[in-house]
Amino acid sequence: MKQFIVDAFTDQLFAGNQAAVCIVEEFPCDSLMKRIARENNFSETAFVLRDGDIFLLRWFTPAGEIDLCGHATLATAYVILEHIDINLPSVEFETLSGRLTVRRRDDFFEMDFPTYEYKHVPVTEEMTAALGVRPIDAVLSRDLLMVLEREEDVKKLAPDLNRLAGLDGVVQAVTARGTDFDCVSRVFAPKLDLVEDPVTGSTHCLIAPYWSKQLGKTTLNAFQASERTGLLKCIVEGARVKLLGKAVLYSISELMLPHQQTVDPRG
Repeated sequence: MKQFIVDAFTDQLFAGNQAAVCIVEEFPCDSLMKRIARENNFSETAFVLRDGDIFLLRWFTPAGEIDLCGHATLATAYVILEHIDINLPSVEFETLSGRLTVRRRDDFFEMDFPTYEYKHVPVTEEMTAALGVRPIDAVLSRDLLMVLEREEDVKKLAPDLNRLAGLDGVVQAVTARGTDFDCVSRVFAPKLDLVEDPVTGSTHCLIAPYWSKQLGKTTLNAFQASERTGLLKCIVEGARVKLLGKAVLYSISELMLPHQQTVDPRG
């Protein structure tokens, strides 16, 4: 099984968000894909299978399969369009979140994702205790997004991960209005056995529509203020959001998996 490691949402090595992309002729059993994801120990490992003109795509964290991952989709599209079939102008993925299209757009790769519908929820003492600072707003969809007053609060945040894990949402994100960018954010995922996700495309399906409404604009430049940092351009179009980013190849390797382990003997 060939595996590519890609830094996504960056044009520099050792920045952005790492993703492993495994090219498969058939999907391994779920438990083996989970073990591969744990061995890689990245926030996501993608498994992609070509089916005619469509690519079937699945994403695994070290804790198991998830329904949407932006940076690993970008990484997978980069691998296909730059290293597998360089003549394709775009690639279509069939996923747990439906059909996703990624196309070349100048020096970027443009992903077309569904936005997350969200509802405002009360700011609670549990949120304040988990973050060490009181949010000024909070919204919930698949993920919990807590809005802080200052950009500096986001950058300096040192949350209590155990308390964060007790909050709603698959992941818990914080955001604030930016100075050099429209918004800044950080994303934590203790429920997925991840401390902090460096750059999170899927959560920007929530962050982008939130700030689009707050700022009254549909095109946003977003900065994720993790240690590795990452840049996203977000275009909100009704129930869809386009996420634009770049990617860089770090390595290509061959996973030494005996063929019979496509089906995990331990179940």
